[in-house]
Amino acid sequence: MIGHNAKDSENVESREGIQYHLKVKPGDLADTVLLPGDPHRVKRIAEMWDSSTKVAEYRQFVSYTGKYRNTPISSTSSGIGPSACEIALAELKNVNVKTVIRVGSCGALQEDIELGSVVISEGAVRLEDTSDHYVMKEYPAVASRMVTSALIQAAEELNIPYHVGITATSSSFYCGQGRPGWQEYLPSHRKHLVDDLAKAGVLNFEMEASLLFVMGRIYNMEIGAVSAVYANRPRKEFAVKGEENAIRVANEASRIIFEEYSQRTSKYWY
Repeated sequence: MIGHNAKDSENVESREGIQYHLKVKPGDLADTVLLPGDPHRVKRIAEMWDSSTKVAEYRQFVSYTGKYRNTPISSTSSGIGPSACEIALAELKNVNVKTVIRVGSCGALQEDIELGSVVISEGAVRLEDTSDHYVMKEYPAVASRMVTSALIQAAEELNIPYHVGITATSSSFYCGQGRPGWQEYLPSHRKHLVDDLAKAGVLNFEMEASLLFVMGRIYNMEIGAVSAVYANRPRKEFAVKGEENAIRVANEASRIIFEEYSQRTSKYWY
């Protein structure tokens, strides 16, 4: 890569601290970063702020920083899936980011969840395998209590319809989520996946949360997730609805964390 002189093969940031993929350095981003997959969603997130500046763009990774209701805030896109999120989160940690809110989309697994509402994930089923490189499969993927509480408070105050519960995270959009591939190909071990997860009370399917939650615990970061409901799998419905709802909830949660929660001295959230 032109202009990037890494420290060595094991630490590929530059000597100035510029991250190899995100192209940001310490001080470029706020303590709290909103993390969508879609690079274009970063711009849509920043358009709701009072001020914003693009600080970096490389491949699928786009970063903006600015202020939302006097709250320092940033947003970085990760691209699709857990392996891309692993890169983004590792490099966000390297530049001292403390809190990350995933702003995604999802498919509901419960029939009563409406398109356009949002799901706030408090934990995730680890159907992806990127997190397996960090810790054994029995390790739970659990969201930050602080971030989850802020997301719930934000949805309540904004009067946005929301659901809170367990998410399933897959590395695959098609067969890995029980969707047939080419010529209706679907292996037997995925034919009943949607029904099995729904019966177990899982709310939705997406592709990043469990990896983020696992890495967040290991990296001592506060990480939560809110997703717009684009699909209802039991009802076989799909529409791109609710993105603005998820963005508004995430932005407002960032303000709540900065203005209200950061002043608390309680050790635990309740």
